[in-house]
Amino acid sequence: MTVTQDWLRCVTPRPEAAVRLICLPHAGGSASFYSAWGARLPQAEVHAVAYPGRAHRFDDPLAEDLVEMAREIAAAIEPLADRPLALFGHSMGAAVALETARALEAADVSLAHLFASGSRNGPLPGSLPPPSEDPAELMQQLVRLGGTDPELAEDPDFQELVLPYALGDGKLFHAYRMSSEPLLRCPVTCVVGDADANADIRPWAEIAPSGFAERTVAGDHFYLSESPPDEILVAALAGQSEGQDA
Repeated sequence: MTVTQDWLRCVTPRPEAAVRLICLPHAGGSASFYSAWGARLPQAEVHAVAYPGRAHRFDDPLAEDLVEMAREIAAAIEPLADRPLALFGHSMGAAVALETARALEAADVSLAHLFASGSRNGPLPGSLPPPSEDPAELMQQLVRLGGTDPELAEDPDFQELVLPYALGDGKLFHAYRMSSEPLLRCPVTCVVGDADANADIRPWAEIAPSGFAERTVAGDHFYLSESPPDEILVAALAGQSEGQDA
């Protein structure tokens, strides 16, 4: 299996598509979260990033350094740069998308766009409390955020499968410290639910001098589970103006 095959999953190949959209999951998420996106976005060939320690990479050691993981993801994406590339990351995935974009641009790979979902523009918050290591509390947190079915979260087999990498992702994200540089050369669009009290916060407008927009949609932190932002993606990838907050 090649490096690209390790890291990326494409359920719906579209050799005729003008752009490739690379999707990065949230903490505790997997590539399967984006499995239906390719069928809904005929304008793009959708590839989902597979983090280590889950699904077909269950035996791979969990990442411990977010920036280093992003560099590995960038190396896997580089062979796909024969077509325009865009990145979409949700929550922790938005931070991974940022560092992946930086690594790609450092390698002279141009990006059409970066979509930071579940993340809003603003000053970086201070130090956050470390993630809980109590299994019951962690499961309650996953359910509360909206990304995990409550009944499924009660299943001991599900807990045994998911808890190790959910906890690992929490540690990974908590240890991450964003640098103010390098600035991005690509434009950035934030997409945030109007009831999202758990949005990631980053100074996107400062680090994206080529263009920044923030779009507010209906929903909480996992708004995209019920209503993926298809129209926002299509408009931005078609080069249309995003405008101001909806």
